[in-house]
Amino acid sequence: MDGDLALIFGFILAIVMLVLPFAYFINQRVQEHEERKLELKARAEEAKAEQLRFSNGDYSRMEERVRVLERIATDSNHALASQIEELRDLREIEDHTAPRERAR
Repeated sequence: MDGDLALIFGFILAIVMLVLPFAYFINQRVQEHEERKLELKARAEEAKAEQLRFSNGDYSRMEERVRVLERIATDSNHALASQIEELRDLREIEDHTAPRERAR
């Protein structure tokens, strides 16, 4: 009977030695997959936030700048310099207000 128990114990030990590394490998793959899913969700949330930011008003400011730049490109009159200065002033104002908006 002791020989049979040793054989059974050896057989179970061999099975465990084969299954544990396989289970470890599968567990690692599942963890990597979950991390990747979380990263993709975070990127999707960032993209949604960026879209909301543009839809809330940044897009209209950008559109206004493009209109001014189109006028600058097509018109060559004396008002060109003043329009460029207006754009610079707008940029300075936005640079000063941007840190406050991020803090909110």
